Amino acid sequence: MKNKIKEIRTKLNITQDELAQSVGVRRETIVFLEQGKYNPSLNLAHSVAKKLKIKIDDLFIFEEEDEKRK
Repeated sequence: MKNKIKEIRTKLNITQDELAQSVGVRRETIVFLEQGKYNPSLNLAHSVAKKLKIKIDDLFIFEEEDEKRK
């Protein structure tokens, strides 16, 4: 799943560590989220979006299976 976490986090001048601490996860989790290697729970996605002051739908890009195959 693609996302805009790094882009928004950088614009807000928030470090990975600060974001991780504020949402209750390890920095490595934020790294994996930003790289698209980890799909967060709805609770974590909501917490990250809230901290970054953006809607979940605008932060995460959900791709349909058909679109991935193109």
